[in-house]
Amino acid sequence: IEEREKKKYRRRNGGMAASQILPLELIDETIGARIHVIMKGDKEIVGTLMGFDDFVNMVLCDVTEYETTAEGRRMTKLEQILLNGNNIAMLVPGGNGPQ
Repeated sequence: IEEREKKKYRRRNGGMAASQILPLELIDETIGARIHVIMKGDKEIVGTLMGFDDFVNMVLCDVTEYETTAEGRRMTKLEQILLNGNNIAMLVPGGNGPQ
């Protein structure tokens, strides 16, 4: 985000301190790094963030998908995945996945 956009954001939000970071800026800094995505429902995904859009739709590569089922945790390896931002509950930059 350009400096003028940050200034507009600070004006709208009561003069937010310059040291604070906007959510999309944090995600942008995570491109090329591992990210742990907790989905709505029973899935968690860990992969390398390749890109995202304003709706936080995300493209990940080298993906491991963890799904909790009645039988236990199922793990699936995928080369690449496109996640719909509407289904994301939480993002953990640098996260290694469920313990």
